[in-house]
Amino acid sequence: MSVTAPAGFAAAGVTAGLKKSGGLDLALVQNLGPLTSAATVFTINRCQANPVIWSRQVMADGVVSAIVLNSGGANCYTGRIGFQTTHATAEAVAARLDISAGDVLVCSTGLIGEQLDLDKLRAGVWEASLALQGDVAASREAGLAAATAIMTTDTTPKQAEHRSPAGWTIGGMAKGAGMLAPGLATMLVVITTDAVLDSARLDTALRQATRLTFDRLDSDGCMSTNDTVSLLASGASGIDADEAEFADALTELCRDLTLQLQADAEGAAHDVAIEVVNALSETEAVTVARAVSRSNLFKAAIYGNDPNWGRVLAAVGTVSEADATFDPYGIDVAINGVHVCTAGEPDEPRELVDLSARAVSVVIDLHAGAETATIWTNDLTHDYVEENSAYSS
Repeated sequence: MSVTAPAGFAAAGVTAGLKKSGGLDLALVQNLGPLTSAATVFTINRCQANPVIWSRQVMADGVVSAIVLNSGGANCYTGRIGFQTTHATAEAVAARLDISAGDVLVCSTGLIGEQLDLDKLRAGVWEASLALQGDVAASREAGLAAATAIMTTDTTPKQAEHRSPAGWTIGGMAKGAGMLAPGLATMLVVITTDAVLDSARLDTALRQATRLTFDRLDSDGCMSTNDTVSLLASGASGIDADEAEFADALTELCRDLTLQLQADAEGAAHDVAIEVVNALSETEAVTVARAVSRSNLFKAAIYGNDPNWGRVLAAVGTVSEADATFDPYGIDVAINGVHVCTAGEPDEPRELVDLSARAVSVVIDLHAGAETATIWTNDLTHDYVEENSAYSS
């Protein structure tokens, strides 16, 4: 039931006229309390959109009462008027919900360099605020509408929830289909919980979960200007969650959303999990796996149903000795369970590898230690090129 699964939250998704398609394009999520603690992780791209600049300021005190998100325009590189539009949108939400504008996160997604229509944003906020006052605001339908309103090139809304035996709940929604690369993978994500947790504990749990999930998604190597992952706690369950249990549940929910993002990546025909095992450290495992995930030669081979393990090793070899320890001629590679390479030499015939299914598993054994990490990526297809040369918001 997405962001409306936990108690203490209301959501709405409306049409503000920002999308050329005329579909839902503005979402509003309100934290009804009694707590309004929050944590947020932003893109590490130095070229950041106005909503990210604004929301960083909001997060200074770890208090968030509402978050407004729009598709149909990224509000990035839109000059001073763009930041004023973000500020005015937060003020419109604050006025309608009787809260402080300094407690309103703003997120935008769409084309970079195009101004958003402030009048349409204000009208959308008005309509969404009216929807929050109804009985449906905390329903599954409201959560779905909000998740749909933040979609751009996504083909389906992305939602997840977890209900703890202890009595608290986590819910989440996400958008993202292109520019999927770490720090963060290009996305807008809103996660809600009715557990009793302060902003410091939320921040610790969110950063751990992000590191193991969203930052392990590297679909096309392109980092966005607008990435924002927010975690809001209402405390409405009255239950002080065990920190370790909450962190584990949050990580699993984020992994669920990550895999939904991967499955909906622009033009993808294969979902590829690149697992590096027996690395000297987790960091080195991530570095090696990411090098393979960013090889266009490897990704094109997977699209062509060609288990070309030579391209895997060629990509591994781009990692410097300073960044990962391994013997270049002591590496094993398995693709969909077939051991095509052992100790840097051909093993089972590559013709045994079946790439007809969407899911592809690549396991790279470095024989250098005991650490493991997985990077999720996709193949490189004609459809991806077409979508990114003939796109619109």
